[in-house]
Amino acid sequence: MLSNDTLQFLKKLKKNNHKIWFEANKKGYENAQAEIRLFAEEWIKQYGKKDPTIAHLDPKKCIFRIYRDVRFSKNKSPYKNNLGAYLSKGGKDIKTAGFYLHIEPGNCMFGAGNYMPDSEVLSKIRQEIDYNFKDFEKIITQKKFKSIFGGLDTELKLKRAPKGYEEENPALELLKLKSFTVFRKIDDSEIIAPQFIQTVTNLCIASKPLVDFLNTAFE
Repeated sequence: MLSNDTLQFLKKLKKNNHKIWFEANKKGYENAQAEIRLFAEEWIKQYGKKDPTIAHLDPKKCIFRIYRDVRFSKNKSPYKNNLGAYLSKGGKDIKTAGFYLHIEPGNCMFGAGNYMPDSEVLSKIRQEIDYNFKDFEKIITQKKFKSIFGGLDTELKLKRAPKGYEEENPALELLKLKSFTVFRKIDDSEIIAPQFIQTVTNLCIASKPLVDFLNTAFE
């Protein structure tokens, strides 16, 4: 459902990221956008069979705009060099954890969890981990989970214990995190393979325990 034409469009856009080229190649963008929307529709349909909280989502509201907000950025390129979709039970613009697909030639990936939550949500997640550390640890150290994702991304992390937590807390290294996410790189050849929708569905199933745990912080 995602074709090489979409990857080629994104490659060309990266080299010609300006309005004149984009407007001259608007048809390529429209075709690429239609593909990611149809993929999101099928993704919701397939994974929704396993997770009813996802089945109700509108695919049009799960995909991201290609236009960049350049107001506060030094990079003034008007367009993103990627397409993306996010499935979350609360919708794309809600704070709940979910599943992310990033389509960018040479840098495609699947992600799951909660990326850079605001302070209120971050506090709730840390509290949930503190209260249920053993349950959370079991999820992220499970053999299959680790074989697919390796473990939680630790790039965004405090150097010291967050406010309200002691250095002796057994969950301290997890409580220091500012994001709670896992990623899996995806080769371009996988993107255009007929079974890719099943690949993404399986990745959702594998990361669902993490997403479910994070979302208990909202309940």
